[in-house]
Amino acid sequence: MKLNFDLLKQSLLLVCLLALSSAAWSQRTVMGTVTDAENGEALIGATVLVVGTSVGTVTDFDGKYSVEVPAGSDQLEFSYAGYSSQTITLDASNVVNVKMAAGALLDEVVVVGYGTVKKSDLTGAVTAVGEEDFNKGVFVSPDALIQGKAAGVQILNNSGQPGGAATIRIRGNSSIRAGNQPLFVVDGIQLTGNSTKPGTNTGDLGSTAASNPLNYLNPNDIESMQVLKDASATAIYGSRGANGVVIITTKRGKSGVPQINFSTSVGFSNVLRKYDVLEADEYRAALTEYGLTSGDYGESVDAFDEILRTGLVQNHGFSISGGNGKGTYRLGLYYLNQEGIVKNNDLQRFSANISGNYKFFNDDRFEVGFNLITAQAIENGPAVSTNAGFRGSLIGNALQWNPTAAMYNADGTPVIVPPFGDFVNPVALLEAYQDKTNTLDLLGSISPSYKLTDWLTYKFQYSAAFGIGNRRAQLAKWINVQDVLGRGLAAFNEEQNSNQILTHTLNINTDLSYGVKLNAVVGYEYQNFKSRGFAFWGQDFPVDNFDYTNIFQYIPRSSRNVGAYQDPDAELQSYFARADLNIRDRFLITGTVRADGSSKFGENNKYGVFPAFAAAWNIHNEGFMTGGIFDQFKLRASWGLTGNSEFPAGAAQDRYGFGLGQLSLENVANADLKWETTTSYGVGIDFALFNYKLSGTIDYFNRNTTDLLFQFPTIQPAPAGFYWINLDGNVVNSGVELTLNWNVLNNSKFKWDLGGNITFVDNVVENYTGPPVIYGALFGQGISGATIMKLENGQPLNAFYTRDFIEIGEDGQAVYANNEELAYLGNPNPSAILGLYTEATYGNFAVSLNFNGTLGNDIYNNTKNTVLPIGNLGSRNIDASLLDGPVQEATSNAVKSSDRYIEDGSYVKLANATLSYTIGNIGKGIRNARVYITGQNLAVFTNYSGFDPEVNTVNEFNGLPSTGIEYIPYPSARTIILGANFAF
Repeated sequence: MKLNFDLLKQSLLLVCLLALSSAAWSQRTVMGTVTDAENGEALIGATVLVVGTSVGTVTDFDGKYSVEVPAGSDQLEFSYAGYSSQTITLDASNVVNVKMAAGALLDEVVVVGYGTVKKSDLTGAVTAVGEEDFNKGVFVSPDALIQGKAAGVQILNNSGQPGGAATIRIRGNSSIRAGNQPLFVVDGIQLTGNSTKPGTNTGDLGSTAASNPLNYLNPNDIESMQVLKDASATAIYGSRGANGVVIITTKRGKSGVPQINFSTSVGFSNVLRKYDVLEADEYRAALTEYGLTSGDYGESVDAFDEILRTGLVQNHGFSISGGNGKGTYRLGLYYLNQEGIVKNNDLQRFSANISGNYKFFNDDRFEVGFNLITAQAIENGPAVSTNAGFRGSLIGNALQWNPTAAMYNADGTPVIVPPFGDFVNPVALLEAYQDKTNTLDLLGSISPSYKLTDWLTYKFQYSAAFGIGNRRAQLAKWINVQDVLGRGLAAFNEEQNSNQILTHTLNINTDLSYGVKLNAVVGYEYQNFKSRGFAFWGQDFPVDNFDYTNIFQYIPRSSRNVGAYQDPDAELQSYFARADLNIRDRFLITGTVRADGSSKFGENNKYGVFPAFAAAWNIHNEGFMTGGIFDQFKLRASWGLTGNSEFPAGAAQDRYGFGLGQLSLENVANADLKWETTTSYGVGIDFALFNYKLSGTIDYFNRNTTDLLFQFPTIQPAPAGFYWINLDGNVVNSGVELTLNWNVLNNSKFKWDLGGNITFVDNVVENYTGPPVIYGALFGQGISGATIMKLENGQPLNAFYTRDFIEIGEDGQAVYANNEELAYLGNPNPSAILGLYTEATYGNFAVSLNFNGTLGNDIYNNTKNTVLPIGNLGSRNIDASLLDGPVQEATSNAVKSSDRYIEDGSYVKLANATLSYTIGNIGKGIRNARVYITGQNLAVFTNYSGFDPEVNTVNEFNGLPSTGIEYIPYPSARTIILGANFAF
């Protein structure tokens, strides 16, 4: 570990020396101020470029700039997002003040696959979110920055735990078994989607929830995020583009004097919502009402509060950047420490980002860029899992604890066995359980390029991602957990992932004839993914109060178990091309094709070809639109094929494994196995009116997924347990997206912007004639083996199938329809996805609010179903609402799954709100000072009775992941943060 740290320090020093050694020689210094032509306000961060060179700078907080103009140059170009660019020819004066007018929104450059295009030249459905529009607050991973900001994109935090995974869906769910997450691309590097944090299993405590695979990317390092939604935008990524693509661009240095930026924030978190369970006096009253003579132990405790705390969070960042016409550099260093609201849970992350871009030779034709992102995370986790047994969940135990029973002995130690039975005391479990994870992630690239001609550039990029994580978990031998008491339990897990990519591209940018422009890219790419892991598990430790993972050698051989794996390498070889044709800024045509050859596919389907086509008409540039109210009116249409190859490496091959001392076939080869194919088409309108004061998009989309990937158990007797096939059938997602942005007011004192988006989406399974597919496993006492989901023709994907609950009968027992026959009774897919955001500025004060939500989706409340049933009364706690029914429910009423526990999951959440004050410059040393207060998860408006309707407790049943089920998750937190940013 020390060697890695020393190498990192040496790399940082080398990059800084390289960057700081570059110096520009110039003949004159030009300075001035850039302001808004309408209201005279300073434009912060406007770009000033010396035409014909790479020399440039950006304006400071007061809109001022200073740039060195080389001899022989006599023009400056001024540009700023949302404003018309201006080119000024210099005269004898060295002072040039510029007033910029709004209207260049369409000149904004958008990052797409393997290149960039002007926003005005886009033909596909792409949403670009810049740093100024990101959600505010302390986030562990960057996906939270755009929650609610992009139409058609649903982002759910699976857990309130720091660093918890998120479910991200772009235009609905398409796959039954393969992944539905989008492809993430960071600075041109396609990520695998794997988390470096190893999984573990501690017996009755179950398998802990996954971590977010983007946790090593510091949100403070992100410059912009682009969401590619339709096939014309994603087909360039071929067999990995069916679920959409999110392109993340990190910050880079800019020409100008060295600048140091510093950010700091501290805050605290508390639980957002609690389950409504009985308090001690209510519990006693319920015992009396039910005529129970036992169950009151004379105390008044709140077990849930006993496991919670006020979690502190701090986040500090430092960056230095600068450069000149020959090169730019940037170095960022960050530290995050976030305590969870559950005791003994925290996450620390140390991260760094180093990047640079340098030009060589007198003509600047040869250019080299590099980027390195590295992060180390140390996490202490709680005993919270997605599939714990009856007494294995810290959250479940706290909810069920009898509120009249003491949790501590007279000497302050936790009660081990409570008076109401052999149940696990949650505060004892807190003390007995230890779980520490240490991960190290590296993501880097080097990209030399050479400008062969003025219109043709060759670029080579070598990219690599590497992650290694180890995890030590244990349960003390004194805790009364099944098969642990008197023995103890410990596990050591290690995981390594690597991803290497070689990319060659030729970029073409030229005028074919008068008014006809071509922007094209052709390329070749090779990718290699590797994953391997190791685990050691043991019991029967000789001592208490010790780190069991250090004394595996002292337990009996029969109590040890060791395991290791290495997935088959996944290789991907690709050829791709895209051409964008602009005909007199009126007609835009895009053609894309990619051919992917993958080792994942069967022998008969090694290559897949994924074409796409799109066209757009800039109607506002037609003569008959002159003088109208539209600043932009573009009509778009697209069609294309994309693939989904997010299934295990080796799924198409015969795979063998060791078990019981012998080698056996585990997976049967399928030479015809191939990717899932999604055929997409759509039409859209982009518009802007009243000098860009009102702008927006309207899109209709239709996505039809076929060749559904699925893993079936073999029919016995058979040589292996499983085989993979492509099912007949279609999953169709169709809908409409609407985005509106309104500049309500903009004058010298007050500015107010308002925006929002809504997506209406419908999901249905069609033409499926295969065998029944049952999944959606439920957990808890009395319901083991039950499922809630079924693949059914004519119904939505992940549809809830269960008993139709009618009422509690006069005898106190549940009454179900149709002799308890299972029926389609719920849909976890939302019919509408919402986002709303507004920002107002008055003088130096600014306030911003961001909302997100869903409509029309259902949640199965597995927590109420099995953790808090009426049968607990007299021993453990119950759901308080069970006492509100018109008929008294019998304590003997059996625990069964039914639509009684299907709840409306619709919600609107005030996700974050920020109030800030811009101080400006302080003396001669501090610039652009700003202070702020931010609230995250401030309020949620919903009828859902659980912790948070923004939930997705993911479990697998025969390899199929569940959706829309809540099972005692880590509760969500409300966070208040104070922070400051300034520069030197």
